[in-house]
Amino acid sequence: MTSLPRQLSVLRNATLSDGSIVDVELSGDIVGEVRPATGRPVMEGQLDLEGFVLLTAPAEPHAHLDKALSWDLINPPAGDLGRAIESWRAYSSVMTVESIADRAREQALAMLRNGTTAIRCHVDMLVGAEPLRGVEALVQVRAELADLMDIELVALAGPDATDDTVEAALDLGVDLVGGAPHLAPSPGHDLRRLLAIAERRGVGVDLHTDEGLGGTPTIVELARIVRDWTVPVSAGHCVRLGTLEPDELAEVIVEILASDIGVISLPITNLYLQGWDHPVSTPRGITALRSLIDAGVRVGAGADNVRDPFNPVGRSDALETASLLVTAAHLSLDEAYDAVSTGSRSVMSLPFAGVEVGARAELLAVRGSSLSEVIGAASADRFVIHAGRLVSQSRVTHDIAAPRLIDTLALELSPTSN
Repeated sequence: MTSLPRQLSVLRNATLSDGSIVDVELSGDIVGEVRPATGRPVMEGQLDLEGFVLLTAPAEPHAHLDKALSWDLINPPAGDLGRAIESWRAYSSVMTVESIADRAREQALAMLRNGTTAIRCHVDMLVGAEPLRGVEALVQVRAELADLMDIELVALAGPDATDDTVEAALDLGVDLVGGAPHLAPSPGHDLRRLLAIAERRGVGVDLHTDEGLGGTPTIVELARIVRDWTVPVSAGHCVRLGTLEPDELAEVIVEILASDIGVISLPITNLYLQGWDHPVSTPRGITALRSLIDAGVRVGAGADNVRDPFNPVGRSDALETASLLVTAAHLSLDEAYDAVSTGSRSVMSLPFAGVEVGARAELLAVRGSSLSEVIGAASADRFVIHAGRLVSQSRVTHDIAAPRLIDTLALELSPTSN
């Protein structure tokens, strides 16, 4: 039987990303003190992190827990965004609240095991009868996991979802209004409709935005409409920004900054979905991260879909996202990890967290000696801390056959040696 979760008072001998080794004192869910490691014995309520790198826990700013782990159930054709949507809509008619909740719970716990302590989940307004099955399932899962992680819900309203359906989702406890206006027959109309609902209800917005390599960016109109809003506004995907010419991109970034819109990059899913019609010099399908970060835009990054029609792979691990940001977006190691942790928390309007006095104790310890080893090797040997409590621990063992013993002196004296 597990003894988790358990409250922690001190984290000893932790290695930080700058290489320093520290003891971290916790005061409930807040970091109370960070000091050089003392080497004192580990007592009850403390955790020895010798050999582990201690980091701000990842936050997933854009998940689809209602879709997760459905690839094998649907067996969809591989392909672009249009094919994924078609296969998902066809399958969604047979889903029940219970089946959605089971997959969502399994996926959320897999993410927690790997270190993610906060998730923002977009939930489909399903077609046909009972369009709120997904919402009902996710509200249930959020309540079940409330002691282990933070979950925000977004009503993902397609153009065929009525205003009444979106309002009903908010009444059930959904936190934000979402949608994908760029996929609607009239993108501008759908954008304004969704923003009107959010304004009427006084809630924030997180929209799927410009999820394609071409077309006129809708994020400019979004930015202008929400210019004076005081609630959180964010835009996910924004793939189109990555294909704009520098002058046009600069103009768009000015609009984004003026409205303080958080931008969410989703490399795993967008690398899969984008570029199918470009067999030569295939575009990367990632937003203009370098330009956005350099301009001071708040940027987060997540995995989006995991093993569903929109992405057949994914390890439920923010370190996979960080690794892809280094490889495909040319971010530094520090920038990549910041995007999946502190940056994502900023976009999600969550309190500041990390190994700093006064910060929330949302922490992840991964076996390793440096940030490059943590992102590169991504050991599954981890401790996950939420609100100052240990909520997950994974232990890894290795049994490897012994290598052949070689007499190196004899090898050096051998006439056949070089």
